[in-house]
Amino acid sequence: MAWLRRAAATLTLALALLLIAPAARAALPQGNAVKDPAAILRNALPVDAPRLQELQHRLEDTSDDLRAKRWSALANSVRRSQSQLSSNRSAILQAFQPGDQSRAQTLLQDLDGQLQRMAAAAADQQRDAFLSARREALAGIGEAEALLVGEFPFAIPPEFDALPRLLGRASVLISTSKGDLTAVVDGYNAPLTAGAFVDLVQRGFYDGLPFIRAEDFYVLQTGDPKGPEEGYVDPRTGQLRSVPLEIRVPEEAAPFYNQTFEDLGRYKATAVLPFATLGTLGWAHSDERLDDGSSQFFFFLYEAELTPAGLNLVDGRYAAFGYVVDGFEVLEELGVDDAIVKAQVIEGAANLQPHG
Repeated sequence: MAWLRRAAATLTLALALLLIAPAARAALPQGNAVKDPAAILRNALPVDAPRLQELQHRLEDTSDDLRAKRWSALANSVRRSQSQLSSNRSAILQAFQPGDQSRAQTLLQDLDGQLQRMAAAAADQQRDAFLSARREALAGIGEAEALLVGEFPFAIPPEFDALPRLLGRASVLISTSKGDLTAVVDGYNAPLTAGAFVDLVQRGFYDGLPFIRAEDFYVLQTGDPKGPEEGYVDPRTGQLRSVPLEIRVPEEAAPFYNQTFEDLGRYKATAVLPFATLGTLGWAHSDERLDDGSSQFFFFLYEAELTPAGLNLVDGRYAAFGYVVDGFEVLEELGVDDAIVKAQVIEGAANLQPHG
């Protein structure tokens, strides 16, 4: 009867798709080849570092060989990575600003050791050891790439000058009634959405708010303030603050505002920040308008078996603005009987600007 239980779960999920925000709707996203939030965040950095990024992608691409236990192929990939690092080390280091050179050199030295550990793990056919060394190597490459980010990559349209913006990234600790979550919020690709969220975190807006929807395998939503208002009322104006739909695709220099992929005729587009992993942070808006999101957000509860390829109706209709990077076991336990106890910015607060 497993098929019946799965069918019932699918039906329940289909009904849940009608409920994502006040009068808002969405549907399942298409599966994405990259489901690791750390990898998505690395790929979303606005940097042009081909040598480092080639190393990163070669290491990430070892996943298929690792799953198939193709140890000789893994050993060959590691050897090629070691050779590439050795021959390109000077060119890689020259790309860093003088103040970052020392840290970059340390990261590359660490990468030498991590690649050696990966090679040894491949030779001994030790999966866990290989994964551990690769995780550390990719984290170091990501830190190095982050050092290469220069000026903010695009101008935000002046029509949104009254809105806060996050010109970079921030880490947010979300303490809930079930435990703690840590999320990285990405202002490089969704500065207004991330800025609105971080601004409200700094104001203590989310502290004590309950989760108002919890749909299995789909969304966990919060941010509805106490009282009659549907979002955040700016005390300076007395007006509800609205945040436009904001989605960036890789080939574009800046995000699109208040246009879905359908509006743009980009039905097969992939967002820089896709809804492709457990704990993707999404900004809710109503069914009637794309620009009336104010304070409500949701955690996307990715479930591979219930997100088949070809159904991609969240990407391109809602803005993703960050990812949970720690506390996944807590996220999976949360429901409508739970609440946010406190949310606080633990890194990157200086990247928030109150307006344009």
